[in-house]
Amino acid sequence: MKPSPQENKTKPLRAILVALVNKRQSIEKANEYLDELAFLISTAGIESVGRYSQRLEKPDPRTFIGKGKLEEIKVQVEAEGVEVVCFDDDLSPSQLKNLEKELKCRIYDRSLLILEIFLLRAKTTQALTQVELARYQYLLPRLTRMWTHLERQRGGTGTRGGAGEKEIETDKRVIRDKITLLKEKLKTIEKQAATRRKSRNDVVRVSLVGYTNVGKSTLMNLLSKSDVFAENKLFATVDSTVRKVVLETIPFLLSDTVGFIRKLPHALIESFKSTLDEVREADILVHVVDVSHPSFEEHIEVVNTTLAEIGAADKPTLLVFNKLDQFLTSEERPSLEDIGRNYKMNEISRTVFISATQKENIDELRSALMDLVKMRHYEIFPNYLPQ
Repeated sequence: MKPSPQENKTKPLRAILVALVNKRQSIEKANEYLDELAFLISTAGIESVGRYSQRLEKPDPRTFIGKGKLEEIKVQVEAEGVEVVCFDDDLSPSQLKNLEKELKCRIYDRSLLILEIFLLRAKTTQALTQVELARYQYLLPRLTRMWTHLERQRGGTGTRGGAGEKEIETDKRVIRDKITLLKEKLKTIEKQAATRRKSRNDVVRVSLVGYTNVGKSTLMNLLSKSDVFAENKLFATVDSTVRKVVLETIPFLLSDTVGFIRKLPHALIESFKSTLDEVREADILVHVVDVSHPSFEEHIEVVNTTLAEIGAADKPTLLVFNKLDQFLTSEERPSLEDIGRNYKMNEISRTVFISATQKENIDELRSALMDLVKMRHYEIFPNYLPQ
């Protein structure tokens, strides 16, 4: 059995990345998506050694990609001993089985890769249980003998490896049992979390939201003067973090939770709904955007869609365009003035441009945030007098 990414401490696994391009997509957009997949792979501790894209209107029902492209990939896998082939879309159980049979290496699709990263990043019992549940729900319909590498020891969630010799139906029964146990465990944890959130009902709650790796945790540290883990990798934050902040004598709670990403696995959204209650129950959202990213507008749309999915789309929102120090204007890109005008035209009147790392325009950010906090605070405490 080959070691998992996190078990292989000396030499990282190597991966080939694969994407389909439909007729509505440009090659540039496909390459951008492959760049994001490469960032995901790197975050999982795997080295990218090759990229393949193929223009097809719809995936091949048997192997996702066409015969010729599959043969090209197979040649590199065999010649270089590549251990992983990773697809930028989800694979059906039959596609997965056929690809494993053809390529004779580990096959990841986008959902599995994100699940693996979440499992690496999760620290609390709640997050570990949520990810483990999503992982087993994903695994159940795709179970084959070649997937026994997923059955390995995991701390904190009661999972156990050694299912390689069992019959597939027995494996499925074991996984169904684990899903049942994890759901029960999560219910208990969620009740405790709900009780904690209720105890905070007498204070304004502000939640940071945004695409992954936009600088939310850096901003959290700046506003709360805390030391939340921040790193230039996708999903640096999986567990929710809540800090008390006082600005202009008015206290409020600031929370940071998992970043969103396009094609976020549905099982993860479902499992993380209790964690995302920090967002759903917030009074105010601070939507952080990496304005230096060429697809920041698409990222805004992904976040807004996910917020709508969890019932948090209609909250007072401060739109914070971060990474101002990395922003480069070009002929293909709008200027900061155009961006500001565009989002004001879209009735998002509260927009701020900052650099969290360079601490640029932070006073303007605090002022805009306090306007929203004060409004909500005096709704809750109309007779409040500053100490």
